[in-house]
Amino acid sequence: MPAPHLDPGTTTSYGPLAGGRLRVLTWNLWWQFGPWEERLPAIVETVRRLDPDIACLQEVWIEPGADGPDGHGGDSSARRIGDALGFEHRGTHRLVLDEVGFGNAVVSRWPITGGESLPLPGLDDAEELRTCFRADIDSPHGPLQVFSTHLNWRFDQSAIRQEQVRAICAFIAGSPPRSYPPVLAGDFNALPDSDEVRMLTGRAAVPEPKLVFHDAWEAAGDGGPGHTWSNSNPFALLDLEPNRRIDYVFAGWPKGGGRGQVLDCEVVGTEPVDGIVGSDHYGVIATLRI
Repeated sequence: MPAPHLDPGTTTSYGPLAGGRLRVLTWNLWWQFGPWEERLPAIVETVRRLDPDIACLQEVWIEPGADGPDGHGGDSSARRIGDALGFEHRGTHRLVLDEVGFGNAVVSRWPITGGESLPLPGLDDAEELRTCFRADIDSPHGPLQVFSTHLNWRFDQSAIRQEQVRAICAFIAGSPPRSYPPVLAGDFNALPDSDEVRMLTGRAAVPEPKLVFHDAWEAAGDGGPGHTWSNSNPFALLDLEPNRRIDYVFAGWPKGGGRGQVLDCEVVGTEPVDGIVGSDHYGVIATLRI
């Protein structure tokens, strides 16, 4: 359930509570699969209605020459979303399908001042060329670091996902010092009780000392299953897989003033726009204290 209400300034173990709000969306956009040209307007309109401050996107399509860490270049789904909202965007990719990139991106209401991409470990016989992308954001509340990632998808590949999580945690721990907790979001292709997710939430040995996250849905969802891969989605239904919660917003342990506390979390993108849902995944949007 949403976090209990406390007025800004209330004295807590973290000091007087900060009163700002940060809305972070994560959504796997399903690249150029299916009827993507019809889906894209639904994606853009859904994001517009949600009005996030920051969106972490996966399976972003990236035309040749577009969206390196400098954010410049040609067309991409992240650029389309950013242009529609008047937001900045940056992204990266390693995988190319039919000459079109397949990667991760961050779209932000506020200036993106830098970015770095981490190639994730893979398997020689099933290399998916996964990455984690960090965006450095200059918000009016201070600098933010947001990480967008997408892990290997197969059910039998928990071991490589655990290696990927270890690499991501080392990447976060080695990033420049920050005053706001890191936000890690994306498609983890893993259930909440999986070893790879438990490593992030402190239910298993953490890969990096003192680096632990709150799962936004667990902290402040509506108490339901929170499925983001759901047979209620007509695109997901065709893959004959069970309902699962595999997309997450993770917020680092709160800092002074409770900054980083998860206040609310919703599963989104569930409703069609002009008769079509935006993706085979549903998204997740979390509201954090800032």
